[in-house]
Amino acid sequence: MSNKAVVSLTTGLEDAEKVTVAFLVAVGAAESGRPTLMFLTKEAVRLVTAGVAAGVACDGCPPLPALMDRYAAAGGIFYVCPICFDAKKLDRATLVANAQVAGTVPMWEWIGDGATTFSY
Repeated sequence: MSNKAVVSLTTGLEDAEKVTVAFLVAVGAAESGRPTLMFLTKEAVRLVTAGVAAGVACDGCPPLPALMDRYAAAGGIFYVCPICFDAKKLDRATLVANAQVAGTVPMWEWIGDGATTFSY
């Protein structure tokens, strides 16, 4: 049984609370020692371009930049849907260090023997 975790996120800053919850789940998995992947699609692909994941979603919520930093420090990685990323004409040079444009086949290869999954 694998101890990997995958968090699929489709939402961007149009729903910052949902983004925060997805990041909290991913940070919790990564900080507990699980190999953790966030698969970003739709508007979520913008979150891993420099300077976009900013702000605080709600009173008492942790700031998104702090969650991004914690996720990276714990070894968490991002796979960014290439179709979504390219359709938005985003620049690959602006991706944060732990993000790469990679689609569903690389995601399934990463999952391998299985993973606990969450979808937001």
